[in-house]
This record gives sequence, C-alpha cells and structure tokens, in this order.
Amino acid sequence: MGKFKKPKTFEYNMVVIGGGSAGLVTSYIGAATKGKVALIEKHKMGGDCLNTGCVPSKALIRSAKFMADVKKCQKLGFKDVQVEFDFAEVMERVQRVIKTIEPHDSVERYSSLGVECHTGEAKILSPYEVSVNGKVLTTRNIIIATGARPAIPPVEGIENVSYLTSDTIWNIREQPKKLLVLGGGPIGSELTQAFVRLGSSVTQVQRNKRLLPKEDPEVSQMVLESFQSDGINVLLGHTPKKFFKREGKDFLECDYNGTSVEIEFDTLLIALGRKANTTGFGLEELEIELTPSKTIKVNPHMRTNIPNIYACGDVAGPYQFTHTAAHQAWYCAVNSLISPFGYKVDYSVVPWSTFTDPEVARTGLNELEAKEQGIPYEVTTYGIDDLDRAIADEAAHGIVKVLTEPGKDRIIGVTIAGLHAGDIIAEYVAAMKHGFGMNKILGTIHIYPTLVEANKFAAGNWKKSHVSETALAWGERINRWRRDYF
Repeated sequence: MGKFKKPKTFEYNMVVIGGGSAGLVTSYIGAATKGKVALIEKHKMGGDCLNTGCVPSKALIRSAKFMADVKKCQKLGFKDVQVEFDFAEVMERVQRVIKTIEPHDSVERYSSLGVECHTGEAKILSPYEVSVNGKVLTTRNIIIATGARPAIPPVEGIENVSYLTSDTIWNIREQPKKLLVLGGGPIGSELTQAFVRLGSSVTQVQRNKRLLPKEDPEVSQMVLESFQSDGINVLLGHTPKKFFKREGKDFLECDYNGTSVEIEFDTLLIALGRKANTTGFGLEELEIELTPSKTIKVNPHMRTNIPNIYACGDVAGPYQFTHTAAHQAWYCAVNSLISPFGYKVDYSVVPWSTFTDPEVARTGLNELEAKEQGIPYEVTTYGIDDLDRAIADEAAHGIVKVLTEPGKDRIIGVTIAGLHAGDIIAEYVAAMKHGFGMNKILGTIHIYPTLVEANKFAAGNWKKSHVSETALAWGERINRWRRDYF
C-alpha cells in the first residue's frame, strides 16, 4: 500500500468489477445504502448464472424432464404418447427463458437503482484506481467479482478436437448424436442426463469411481442407477489419456485398471469444474495473494491482503454457487462501507442442490465429511419410496438422511435425494440456521399430501429411536393401571 499514493478524496465509495451474481448484489447494497457505486462488466450482465449456468441449464432440464415423463407414460396411465420436437427449438426456448429473466440483471435496472454501470474491460491501476474505457475511476474500495471459467484438462490431443463447455454448449442448434461428457460432478451430471433424455446417445467419463463423489455413496448409487435406466453409458474409474482421429472420426482413449478403452464421439462436452478468473486486470501487479486452488485469498471479512480490496463469488470460493456469491456479496458491501469495522462471513449453514433425477440437496455435514473430521453423529433415514405423494407422482424413490448430535435432536447435516429435494431441504436449512431440531420439525403441521412430509416422517423415525425402553415400560404400566382402576 505504501508505494501507492492515496487520493485526498474519492469519486466512488466502491468500484465493483464483474456483473454476475456477486457483483450485482454488492452493487445493489452499496447503492441502496446511498454509497456512490460504479459497476464494470466486460461482457454480459448477469454473469454465468443467467447466461451460461443456472438459468439455461434448468430451462434445458425442464424440457428434458417432459420427455422423461413421456417415456414413462404407461406408469401414468397412458397407453402411448408420441412427441415430435426440433432440438433447435428446445435450445431457442432456453434463450427465451434467459431473455425473460435478463431484465432483472440489466444495465437499465441497476442504473435505475443508482448504480453507475460501465461496459468494458476493467484494469486495476492501484488500490484506489480502476480504469475502464480510457477513464480512471478513483475509489475508496474495490470489489472483485470476476467469476470463473470452465477448466480444460491437459489431455494429449485435446487441442486438435473441437469441444464444448458449460459456457458454449448453449450455442449449438444441431443435436449431438454421440455425445461424450467428461466429468461426473454436478455440471457434467446435470447436462448428461438432460441430453440423453432429449435423445442423444451419451457416454459419461468420470475419473473417480463414483458419480457426485462429494455425496455419500448410497446417494451417488441412486443417481448412477437412474442414469443407467435412462440409457447413459457411465464409465467410472476411467482416466482420459489422449484424443485421436481414426478414419475421420473422433476418439478418446482412457485407462481403466490398466486396460485401454476407446470411445467414439461426434460432440465433446468438458465439464470438469471451473477455474477462477484472476488474471488480466491487474491483480498480479498489485501482488494480490491467491490460495493453493488459485482463487483469491480473502480473510473472514472478505478482504484480500490489500485491506480496501475485497473479493466475492466464484473468484473467491470456497463455494461456487449463485446463492453463496450473493451471501458473500452482502459482507463485501457492508464491510467495505463500514471499514475498518466489519462482520465475519457465516458459512455455518450452506445449502446446495444438484438438479439430476433424483435431485440431490445437501446442507451441513454428510456422513463422509463427519467421518473425515472425526465428528460424532447419529444417522436417521426415511425412504421416500414410502411417501404417499411420491407414490402418486410416480416418484417413489430417494431418501432423507439426517445427521444429529448423539443423544440430542440438534441437526448437523442433511442430505435429500428425490423429487424437488432442493425445495424440501429448506426446512432443515431454517432449523440449522435458527437452532431448532427434530422435535420441533416433528411438532410442525405439514400439508398432506406433499413431498415435504418426508421431513416430518424422518423426524418421526428419529423420535422412535430416542424413546427409551424404560420410558416405554413405564408407559405400559401406567396404561394398564388406568384400564384396571379407572
């Protein structure tokens, strides 16, 4: 900081770099609290979530789910259903959904909220100066919200193959016939299932021995079985070695337990995670510190090693979710405005969902993490195959899995696999955030018949396992006495 001259006055309270979820929320809060805010976005407002991530993927998944329902029409009481569709029109619908939501994140909206919006490339000149379009903005604080981009693996021959990523797949209008998906995490799995349900032949290659390897094994297995029933060729434990051509066709060679496996494809989708955008706009010159995973290193107040420069969203990690980006953004905005005071970011209850079928939602610890961290726990489960509404919806599969503190009803983690799991888990998120446990969930009226009743039944299973034999014996004696003498 000493080598940079601090201006006597500032034109802005904050300059925000990046118009994705993190940058938009930061800007909004800054302007709403009457700070003077400039927001710089070099490409499209709304960032990855609106343009290439959450919104388009969920729109595509919805269309794919319709086709899945058509294919199981006999289970719903129909002898046969025929559907004709044009893949290009499905992809155009995705763009229509983006356009419908786009005004929420537009320059016009944020300008009306009091944010000064700039379209162009930002360059941080000093901790107090940012240039854009030839103009230098002086600011008390800088917020970096530059997001992330798809990670491309260093596989031999990949430079000779045309490939798609979660950023570029939305541009295609011709349906892939033989789609190869690299990656078995959330992004790869969601898109794999969507494309096979729309009629593509899909092979999914995963280096790990499980899909969704951060989830508990039985949950990963549920997703795998669903994928296999959809006709996906899931290749687990396969390590990509090289891409090559033979007779004009594209192939990937993988290693599987020492054996070479060749996979033919006409379209390649790389979905192996995302890499933080930390280069090209001045961080190197300011010597902003990075973490071992190459995200910007921030302290619990979301400050970098330069105290008036903050970072939030995918570029900061540790989570790459729209809702955590917005969560971090609040801390960036507020802490920058009240510096040197500030609030520590709270990651105690972070929920997320993978929108496969079955959907997988989680908050807090799962069993894998509890074991790794040596945290004692008890497990309570409820099988959604027994739930009336799930049976009526032909969705009677999945599980609610709750980890509680031994001997107590305090919830330390929940995993739900099943239809609308991301919605159902909200009750547990509230419980963990606000300190109520399984007893209060059990004592709450849940509408019949709904999927969220699964939470009440899970709480009921917890209660049954925590009624002591002594208490039951006394109950039997008291009831017998009341029958005999009253």
